[in-house]
Amino acid sequence: MSQSRVDSNTPILAPLLAHTLTEQDWHDSCDVLVIGWGAAGACAALEARSQGCEVIVADRFTGGGASAKSGGVVYAGGGTQQQQDAGFTDSPQAMFDYLKHETQGVISDATLRKFCADSVSNLHWLEGHGARFAHSVPPGGKTSYPSDGYFLYYSGNEKVPSYAGLQPPAPRGHRTVGKGQCGAVLYAQLKDACLRAGVQPLLQSAARRMVVDATGRVVGAELWSMPAGSREAHLHARLAARAERLQNFAPGYCDRLRQKVTQLERDHAQPILVRARLGVILSTGGFIFNRDLIREHAPKFRRNFKVGATGCDGSGLRLGQSVGAQSDRLSRVSAWRFINPPYCWPKGIVVNTQGQRFCNEEVYGATLGQPLCEEQGGQAWLVLDARLRQQAIRQALFGGYWWFQSLPALALMLLRVRKGQSPDQLAQACGMQPGQLNGALRAYNAAARGEAEDAFGKSKDSRQVLDKGPFYACNISVDNPIFPLGALTLGGLKVDEKNGAVLDDLGQPIAGLFSAGRTAIGVASHLYISGLSLADCVFSGRRAGLAISNTRPVDGAVELSKHRPAVSCASTVARF
Repeated sequence: MSQSRVDSNTPILAPLLAHTLTEQDWHDSCDVLVIGWGAAGACAALEARSQGCEVIVADRFTGGGASAKSGGVVYAGGGTQQQQDAGFTDSPQAMFDYLKHETQGVISDATLRKFCADSVSNLHWLEGHGARFAHSVPPGGKTSYPSDGYFLYYSGNEKVPSYAGLQPPAPRGHRTVGKGQCGAVLYAQLKDACLRAGVQPLLQSAARRMVVDATGRVVGAELWSMPAGSREAHLHARLAARAERLQNFAPGYCDRLRQKVTQLERDHAQPILVRARLGVILSTGGFIFNRDLIREHAPKFRRNFKVGATGCDGSGLRLGQSVGAQSDRLSRVSAWRFINPPYCWPKGIVVNTQGQRFCNEEVYGATLGQPLCEEQGGQAWLVLDARLRQQAIRQALFGGYWWFQSLPALALMLLRVRKGQSPDQLAQACGMQPGQLNGALRAYNAAARGEAEDAFGKSKDSRQVLDKGPFYACNISVDNPIFPLGALTLGGLKVDEKNGAVLDDLGQPIAGLFSAGRTAIGVASHLYISGLSLADCVFSGRRAGLAISNTRPVDGAVELSKHRPAVSCASTVARF
């Protein structure tokens, strides 16, 4: 096979039947096998271990996944110590009211209320394992990601009028204390906690199929593991780490690195069988790196920049499906078109290729990116007048933003910009419908002057009259290489919301199988806001770890299980 054609996704095979195996076929055993060692897997492993379970956590690479590459923001509220120290009042009810709007019924009200009620204690739990959070709030409180020194901010749409509840908005984005992107800091603390607790890691070991007994209960998994300490294993780890580190700068080069990593697995990985007496927890992340699944379920997002890690290839999803699991919302993808910072950008207007506004520009980036990709064909412009453009350039230069915020903003305004002395001239330069852009600006300016209500409900503080020419249109489309529009998947396996047990097509739990994080349907599975995914990893990971620990063999079956027909399985280990 030529290297250019190597599929970097983990191959998933039909499950093995346990009764075809001898005792000698098993290489290791534990009470709980966790597949995927990101934040969700770490939280699940810690809780299972706290209940006295022997836990093995397996990972295709060396742990971390998308969690370690994230900003380390945990969405928390209801009256955290950090909120109180910053002078904000919040309650579980206010948090629920806001998230009810954002989640749109993706989970039950009972589960959402529990998520909100447990928010303070989950943050304390993270602190108990070494994580640190603080209460410093950036100027304005609203940004895509706060600068160093600031750790509490409005990470969603809390300040947008149409999302506001009866209570004053409160910041709920709790960024882990550290330098730079703090996901690596948070994950390092969780990883260290796992090792201190006695969780056994099984690294550079990709799960390729489940092992089930005659009733369909999951009793283990087959993993393909790179030989520990070998030259090939060291090369595998080095190339994989480089691909993660350089993804933002050279995605094409990183795709080639992933092909080399996969080829090493194909040539050198060896199968091992791990028995899991109580069951398996799937927590391998989403599937944004699986282009086949994206084309099948979310083709409108196939051009987006991939947000996540190499392990986000849908392996957990496909492992669950291989034993009859039900999936849901695979078409839900979060696309991030942030136009804050610069802080003044939301005072401009965002228009489609016709010159028509289609959103409130002050909303969270994912709330803007969703209609841009799904309804506008991925094409849109940010329109500024000369006055607002100068304000934005000054803020980008001297506002103390991150380089990944300031440099793309400057490039967008200086290099890839269309210009017109009048709105009609700008419309002509952009290929818009004559008169549409002029009409959009007239209506917006009337609202900015207080003569009318804004058509999309933009708050007064986010409006500014745009009447000083020349006028500028910044290309914020999905295909603009200098301003990438990232995306991550939100769908996954259906689970019992009380315990995280994976459900089959009849809505019954698959005995011995649980899931957490972005592999499963959860709080963040409708529309992403910053910190909500990590918060859900903690919530769902802890839930699965505790639930599986309380699953005990009873007369050859297990609690939570239903006797299910045996799955048609292969009984031999397949090699490429």
